[in-house]
Amino acid sequence: MAVTKNTPINSTLKKAIQYICNPEKTDGTLLIDSYGCTPETADIEFEWTRKKAKDNSKESHLARHFIQSFSPGETTPEQAHEIGKKLADEILGGKYEYILSTHIDRGHIHNHIIFNDVNFVDYKHSHINKKWYYDTRKISDRLCKEYGLSVIPQNENKGKSYIEYTAAKQGTSYKAQLKADIDRAVRKSLDYSDFLLRMEIAGYEVKQGKYISFRAAGRERFIRGKTLGGYYTEDSIKECIAKNAIHRPKKENRRINLIIDIQNCIKAQESKGYEHWSKIYNLKQASRTLNFLTENNLTTYKDLEAAANKIHSDFDSTAQKIKAVEKAIGKNAILIKQLEIYRQYRPIYLKLQKVKNKEGFTRKFQRELILYEAAERNLKGKNPPPLETLIKDNGDLSERKAKLYEEYKKLKSKSAEIEVIRSNVDTLLNRPRERNPEIEK
Repeated sequence: MAVTKNTPINSTLKKAIQYICNPEKTDGTLLIDSYGCTPETADIEFEWTRKKAKDNSKESHLARHFIQSFSPGETTPEQAHEIGKKLADEILGGKYEYILSTHIDRGHIHNHIIFNDVNFVDYKHSHINKKWYYDTRKISDRLCKEYGLSVIPQNENKGKSYIEYTAAKQGTSYKAQLKADIDRAVRKSLDYSDFLLRMEIAGYEVKQGKYISFRAAGRERFIRGKTLGGYYTEDSIKECIAKNAIHRPKKENRRINLIIDIQNCIKAQESKGYEHWSKIYNLKQASRTLNFLTENNLTTYKDLEAAANKIHSDFDSTAQKIKAVEKAIGKNAILIKQLEIYRQYRPIYLKLQKVKNKEGFTRKFQRELILYEAAERNLKGKNPPPLETLIKDNGDLSERKAKLYEEYKKLKSKSAEIEVIRSNVDTLLNRPRERNPEIEK
């Protein structure tokens, strides 16, 4: 199974690169790869790119260090390196310079990926957050499954919300949770009756009288709304619902969702209120499903399947087009980078040929000359088009990508919708069909 870890590099970037490229750890450097740079000059190439960042005032890291570890004996060095290369290409999208190395000197094989904190396509800083890490782990797990490797199951237990956590520490979790549930029900309710139904669905018994009171399942006593604060009296709740109704958009929700399987729904068995709501909900979804079929002239199940296959095919095709455009943008961006370095530092190289004290001049402009020589080597034999042409081409490609992405988002929505329609039709016709967890998220 693969374990992933990501940390920023704020100093000693050169030492970090030297460490991951150690020949003793990488089978004599055979298990080292790079993109958009060369391992020997990566630290100063990263710096050159960072200096072109659009927001130079923003403090950024020098680079990011990503580690992907595998269980002992589960994979070979070559296979692990191949997985690491696919992971780096996918998570970085061909926009960031990176060094990849696979270490085999320990009991478990592991990949090191050091990538620049600023990309060389539009010179923007990376945005590494929890979502990025979660998405990266999903990609790593998917690649491991494709190669027949095991993965660590995702934690199925959801964490507590901040309100629940704080309340639990203070010993007032029940009241805090009740307030949170009332707030949620008030926000979503169309009127007071709807509010009462939502509280019942949430698992509360509601007692109306002089003071509205709530009792959660398993609790002995009711809690009066007024003891929770002035916002939780019956009059305040009604007033808040009325205000929300004024500001709520009047556009009808036309989204088609999955029909609930009431017979096998535990929540429906435990709550009569939820069962009642589910039946009304299912009637609405069935109606919307039939309206969709009529509006799109899908008169037979075969027509529905053909429509679904067409949408999925168009969606996959658009996704592939986006990847091809991104690859072309990345390829051009590498050439743009090398040409810009070559053009920027060639005067220094030419001056070196004329000065008498070549050793002193070389010491003074060491980094510039190293970058120039690396760019010259990388451009040798490629005969690229003029720099201005490449920049214009990438501008055109970026516009094409933006249009494709808009089409991609629409097709993604249609693809999810047609699957919900097909699942609802299967339910209405009592047709057995494999469940798709991706659609039910």
